[in-house]
Amino acid sequence: MKVNIVGHSFDITPPLKTHTEDKLQRLHRHHDRIINIDIHFSIEKLKQTAKGTIFVKGTKLHAEASANDMYSSVDSLVDMLDKQLKRYKEKMTNHHPHHARETIADLGEEEQL
Repeated sequence: MKVNIVGHSFDITPPLKTHTEDKLQRLHRHHDRIINIDIHFSIEKLKQTAKGTIFVKGTKLHAEASANDMYSSVDSLVDMLDKQLKRYKEKMTNHHPHHARETIADLGEEEQL
């Protein structure tokens, strides 16, 4: 998993970068095939914004969070991306139970008898 962290109009401090990378590790436990994560920070007067894009095989997920504090906007952003990633993973899983095929096969054998 490759993480790109960019700050617009300001320099990213090492504690902010560490905090962001630690929070993003939470995403990796839900989906192990994340290709790339782009995080963009920006500050506009009193609004501090964090935008994130996750590139997963087949799609990309995007979220944006704003707060008065950059650390809280990172927390909100990771929560949003985590929710989207869970939803995407649930959508991609097979919802057909495996035992249903076995039951149909058993019925076919009983008809032959």
